[in-house]
Amino acid sequence: MNDSDNRQVILVVDDEPMNITLLAGILKGHYKVKMAKDGEKALRIAAATPPPDLILLDVMMPGMDGWEVCRRLKAQDTTRDIPLVFVTGMTDDSERRKGLALGAAGFLHKPVDAAEVLETVRSLLESP
Repeated sequence: MNDSDNRQVILVVDDEPMNITLLAGILKGHYKVKMAKDGEKALRIAAATPPPDLILLDVMMPGMDGWEVCRRLKAQDTTRDIPLVFVTGMTDDSERRKGLALGAAGFLHKPVDAAEVLETVRSLLESP
């Protein structure tokens, strides 16, 4: 076993494989990364033991969108305290307010900046 097995786990959820690959590439040197291409799989991974330490979640996905995934995660005792960051191309303030009202810890805007992704994740994982 190596020390990397003890790294915190980030769940990246996006229906676009290129976006998952990009975020995983940014995170993998610092965190263990799990991936989901849809909301249903994201909910299963989040409910597993142990749950992820943080979730990066796309808003616009076919089927179950990110808003609904967030609602369901925040409604469950086992997943409500997992910090969730929406990753989106939307820049509308009303969308941001909606996400925060649903319980999101923050937003990252596409195209993502590697330093901003790492700083956002680090600050949320280090906060009490």
